Amino acid sequence: MEAPPDNDVLWARSLHFTHRDGSPGLTGVSLGVREGEILAVSGPRGSGKTTLLRCLSGLVPIDAGEVWFNSSPVHTLGPMARERLRRDRFGWIDPEPVLVPELNVWENAALPLMLRGAGRRRAKVAALEWLERLDVGDKARVRPHRLRHAERQRVAIARALAPGPTVLFADEPTAPLHRADRTHVLRTLATAARSHGITVVLATHDPDTAALADRTVALLDGRRVHTVHLPDAPDAEGRAACSLSV
Repeated sequence: MEAPPDNDVLWARSLHFTHRDGSPGLTGVSLGVREGEILAVSGPRGSGKTTLLRCLSGLVPIDAGEVWFNSSPVHTLGPMARERLRRDRFGWIDPEPVLVPELNVWENAALPLMLRGAGRRRAKVAALEWLERLDVGDKARVRPHRLRHAERQRVAIARALAPGPTVLFADEPTAPLHRADRTHVLRTLATAARSHGITVVLATHDPDTAALADRTVALLDGRRVHTVHLPDAPDAEGRAACSLSV
């Protein structure tokens, strides 16, 4: 078993994953992600982007291949060890915001820190800092049901950033946002990653979102390809399709 390069915080070799219905999710995907890099995983819907993020983060076990984090083999870890890794070192943003309805906004954003053992005061300070950066600081004491959908997604992003993860996995993080909101959130995400040394693995089918990244890896039908044509975003009428090369 060959260890990954020292400058790769994440490294995967020949990943294979099959969905429960027997359909292939990933077929022989290999890649490396450098420390502090923003890597976009691009491709049309159904190409395997979410599956790749779930395998890299240890959310699901791979069928074959290797996944390494900071030169430690993730693919050999059991379920509890993978859960600790995700809690302590990784952050995750879903396409749809899932917040705890009984908690207010700052409590939702602070929850991962408190689960790590941080005191309530420290967790609150970190949560409020990110809520302010994402323009929802004035909603800190509001319950999720009183927020607009875009505001809930901003809270979910603050929640992922507040603990200062080593790696942030972002699965179509701006999908529920309008274009103006999307641009602001993406800039905040990129600035946060660079200023705090956070490595970002970003899944997207949107060319404008992929353009944020330092580098792009393209998937098609669960395989890594050199070029993939991305369709226009729904609200980007009249623009030509974008071709991304790895």
